[in-house]
Amino acid sequence: AFADIKPGEAFEFINDHDPKPLYYQLLGERGNVFQWEYIEKGPDWWRVKITKNKAETEQPTVGQLAASDYRKAQVFKKYGLDFCCGGKKTVEQACAEKNILAETVLTELKAAEQQPGSQQLNFNDWDPGFLADFIVNNHHAYVKKSLQPLQELATKVAKVHGENHPETKAIATIFNQVAQELSSHLGKEEQVLFPYIKSLVQQKSAARQAAFSAPFGTVQQPVSMMEHEHEQVGKNMAYINQLTNGYSLPAGACSSYTLLYKWLHEFEDDLLQHVHLENNILFPKAIELEKQIA
Repeated sequence: AFADIKPGEAFEFINDHDPKPLYYQLLGERGNVFQWEYIEKGPDWWRVKITKNKAETEQPTVGQLAASDYRKAQVFKKYGLDFCCGGKKTVEQACAEKNILAETVLTELKAAEQQPGSQQLNFNDWDPGFLADFIVNNHHAYVKKSLQPLQELATKVAKVHGENHPETKAIATIFNQVAQELSSHLGKEEQVLFPYIKSLVQQKSAARQAAFSAPFGTVQQPVSMMEHEHEQVGKNMAYINQLTNGYSLPAGACSSYTLLYKWLHEFEDDLLQHVHLENNILFPKAIELEKQIA
């Protein structure tokens, strides 16, 4: 149905459950060439309108811009524009959702190009297998080291301060969800997706391109699932950010309260870089590499 409509045209469909997996499948197979709008969201029926973008409106996504120049990612962070989990949107689309003047952001992005180059590593030039190992040894290791003590600290603060600061109870509950989601997520990446990406690299370097197939169809399938899980975790961390008013401490906060907010802020910053490396650099490289070998 999508192939049959012209740029600027749309169609609607109805389903008896949230068809979000179809969104990720369409995004993975077609790219950022459509708009997905919920007309109705349950509880019995979900109605979705899909519009094909006009060819002249195709522009780089915020994720692609951040991947090409991390100085631009700092501009997105300044305005709270998600270049990781929501990185498949154009600057105009991302700004519209946040009610931010796109012209202002575009001006700052152009100015960022004139700033001296930072010492940021150029991840775009890295071999996908090496990048996967870097993510595991740095970001996965940090997450694993932080989850349990952060859960314990959030629970402690909620017990002591929950009566006067009920948001601390919500924070403890939400971060427990984050911990459960990430524990499962990291395992799937380390045991299934990343080994497959490294096997693609080895296959290409060995020039053995015959009789090679994935146990899950194409790499797009696990990539779409990982991106979906990134989005869920990202939403939870964004909610924690909102509950804490940007990790602003209340007057008279004790040392545990202070440590919790500081650590949560650090955790969110690390997750931002972590997801950026996967969604905007590693996963597109893996998809392209698999096409070359197929």
